[in-house]
Amino acid sequence: MPDRLSPLAPFRHDTFRTIWLASLASNFGGLIQAVGAGWMMTSISDSVNMVALVQASTSLPIMLFSLVSGALADNFDRRRIMLIAQCFMLVVSALLTACAWFGFITPWLLLFFTFLIGCGTALNNPSWQASVGDMVPREVLPAAVALNSMGFNITRSVGPAIGGAIVAAAGAAAAFAANTLSYFAIIFALVRWRRDVSLSKLPRESMGRAISAGLRYVAMSPNIGKVLLRGFVFGLSASAILALLPLVARDLVSGGPFTFGVLLGAFGLGAIGGALLSARLREHLSSEAIVRIAFAGFAISSLVTALSPYSLVTCLALLLSGCGWVLALSLFNTTVQLSTPRWVVGRALSLYQTTTFGGIAAGSWIWGQLAEVHGPANALMISAAVMVAGAAIGLRLPLPEFQSLDLDPLNRFSEPPLQLDLKPRSGPIVVMIDYEIADEDVSEFLTAMAERRRIRIRDGAGQWALMRDLENPTVWTETYHVPTWVEYVRHNQRRTKADAAIGDRLTALHRGPAPPRVHRMIERQTILPYDYERYKQQMDMH
Repeated sequence: MPDRLSPLAPFRHDTFRTIWLASLASNFGGLIQAVGAGWMMTSISDSVNMVALVQASTSLPIMLFSLVSGALADNFDRRRIMLIAQCFMLVVSALLTACAWFGFITPWLLLFFTFLIGCGTALNNPSWQASVGDMVPREVLPAAVALNSMGFNITRSVGPAIGGAIVAAAGAAAAFAANTLSYFAIIFALVRWRRDVSLSKLPRESMGRAISAGLRYVAMSPNIGKVLLRGFVFGLSASAILALLPLVARDLVSGGPFTFGVLLGAFGLGAIGGALLSARLREHLSSEAIVRIAFAGFAISSLVTALSPYSLVTCLALLLSGCGWVLALSLFNTTVQLSTPRWVVGRALSLYQTTTFGGIAAGSWIWGQLAEVHGPANALMISAAVMVAGAAIGLRLPLPEFQSLDLDPLNRFSEPPLQLDLKPRSGPIVVMIDYEIADEDVSEFLTAMAERRRIRIRDGAGQWALMRDLENPTVWTETYHVPTWVEYVRHNQRRTKADAAIGDRLTALHRGPAPPRVHRMIERQTILPYDYERYKQQMDMH
């Protein structure tokens, strides 16, 4: 079977296999900690809303800080960022363990610690997700993303049940201690990983410019926008089950912490099945069809969970929702990665995580409020209606199919010889490109230029315009601005091999005896004579 069809093909790559196995231990501890935190909140607070906020406090930092983390992932060594994040979570978990052991935990202090752990996750996730593309070839990337989901859910299938047993036997502090120990495996694996880092000759982008570049890229990429919308709606609606599961265990099926762990384990077991099924489903169904199945499965699961007084029936329903969880989220993740070049993949993934986990955080609070007033069963039934609406969005805005675009750098650009001594920060730079276009080709030229405009703005250009010469109508001029010379070089280095088709198409439409003429100019303002010396001093400083 070819690699692209094998769900286990990424395991042939040593780095991915080692870090994936280490992640199992870390995920295992994280799920034990989640059981401890969720059940401890039910013990120290009578508020239903506070129970739901345990999940929200973990998801909220991912929504708030992922974009900054994505910019860090694209501009710094991702391995070091992950090491910092894992060590930070290790320290926070150790402090949580100590506070719980000595009886200092209050509801708000517990939420504070889970929020800090969520901050570490927000820092770690974009670098981890973007690094998958560094560990495996592009053709097995979908399988690698699915295996990441499966790894988490392998631990979810047994971890919560063990976590529930630990809480029942030794208390929540023991669960927090187990999580603290679990970080050592992934830290050791990251220390051993010797990642090949390609050093750029360009200076590193400032944080503000890096964030704006990521936002601009996603804004000019319609396919990614569709993924973000569906990810938000999915997180908003699907969060009901996980946020209210401690209440389901306690109130709807009359169980204790062990029952809560078993219910989470059923969800995780279903997620493993979803990860193993995802590759086969992609062979036979469209991406949109798979996502609709995930939404529908979650809706059915929510209804059954709301109405069932039997833990066995609820477990069977949670198998279905766990499967849908992985099918949807792994497909969203893979679509973003395959639609994004490496220079911005961390930021694109961070925006996806921001919207998805923003939906989870908002949903956790909303469903907690509804459960407080109307009971968890009614809240779950309302969430099922939202899931049906989420599936219906695809009728108007269907998800794109996986594309086999070559997003490697085009590498055709080389800096031209300049007669002025420009510094990297010199600017603004104005670029003008002249084309000669026959009348019969104008329609095709304008269509190609519309795509060229999107690519230019997506990659950092501003004030893009297309002009036609009134005295010589066959001459058309494309013009755009970039703030500095180094940003002009960066703009051209971001062009991918997939973008080359538009450039080649425009060159083919050009009728001149020479290639299209490119004018590169620096913009200058006129000044009064007595200001010249001050102007010259300022230019020398830059």
